Amino acid sequence: MEGPFIYDKYVTGKNFIGRKNDCSILSNILLSGKHVAIYDAPKTGKASLIQQTLFNMRLDRDRKQFSIGELSLLNVRDTKSFLKKFGETVIRTEASTPKEYSDIISTYLHDTHFIFDTPNYSKFDEILTLDGEIDENDIKAILNLPGALASAVGQPLYLIINEFQNISFTEDADRLLKAMENVIEENKDNKNPGCSLIICGSMLNAMSEIFEIKKYFYRQVEHLSLSQTDEKEIIEYIIKGFLSSGKVIEKESLIDICKLFRNNLWYVNHFAAICNSLSKGYITEATITEALDNLISIHSPRFAAYMNSLTTFQVNLLQAILDGHKKFSTSEAISKYGLNSSANVKRLKDALIKKEIVSFRESENPIIIDPLFEFWVRKYFFEME
Repeated sequence: MEGPFIYDKYVTGKNFIGRKNDCSILSNILLSGKHVAIYDAPKTGKASLIQQTLFNMRLDRDRKQFSIGELSLLNVRDTKSFLKKFGETVIRTEASTPKEYSDIISTYLHDTHFIFDTPNYSKFDEILTLDGEIDENDIKAILNLPGALASAVGQPLYLIINEFQNISFTEDADRLLKAMENVIEENKDNKNPGCSLIICGSMLNAMSEIFEIKKYFYRQVEHLSLSQTDEKEIIEYIIKGFLSSGKVIEKESLIDICKLFRNNLWYVNHFAAICNSLSKGYITEATITEALDNLISIHSPRFAAYMNSLTTFQVNLLQAILDGHKKFSTSEAISKYGLNSSANVKRLKDALIKKEIVSFRESENPIIIDPLFEFWVRKYFFEME
């Protein structure tokens, strides 16, 4: 039976708290036919925000019906895989039989190297088979497919692309990104129902590289930053969850937990679920400590792997960040932490950014992305007080 604290999947309805304004903003973006990018650290509520927004839009009877497609680029490492996954997701969104698949491909992809091969479909459930080398026309046709099918069906298509930053792993990343820009530009004045892309990524720095540093999709895709869920709302939700199980926890304890996890609801819910399983009534300080130890034990191998991937210089810079330093190129900081030189500091910062451990996005002030990792590395690696 599902407990009161959900952390293993996205949530909607009564389990979705906070971010009502974010839902309204996202809804307005989609209803206006625009594209949106949502990126933040893993498990910060991106999927829940999107699903809750779409849930709200479905409940509004005054609004037109729409289709939803969703794909993940998690396992995409080349252009062929990207195009096939993108195209097949779109086709499956608007069709459901081999005959319909074949008709869509013969209509919209007839002058490309993509075909519907019946034996491949029967054996591998493969809708798109590549018959030849990929060319610019293939890329353009696949990227135009969502808008073309949405117009044909007569209702908007909202296409969710998860782990979008992995497009950078393909051999033709810039080529694909530029092609996407061109398709968006060519269809910006289309009055027919079209496709709105919901571009998501859980590698904060990699997504920032695409959208903020390289400035792909400039003025084409709106960036929706996740607002922080109010601490009071989190505490009320957790207290209510414990009460539903006949248990009680002190408000002051939850304030400390919210501070530790920086109001990250995934961590808070996971922690609360462990507390719930360890107690029968009142949640004591001993239970809270044990639950935190359990949570840390789950993630310790991952955190140890982070640290094992760092060089000694990178570890030294991380310690300087934890000590509260912001200017690492001063002679004092270089000497104290053994950073070698100011040129080396730049390389070290770039390495921690690429490894998605630290972000320097806000006024160049360093932020350790994962709040539990920050606690672990302070207490267990550097053994700070």
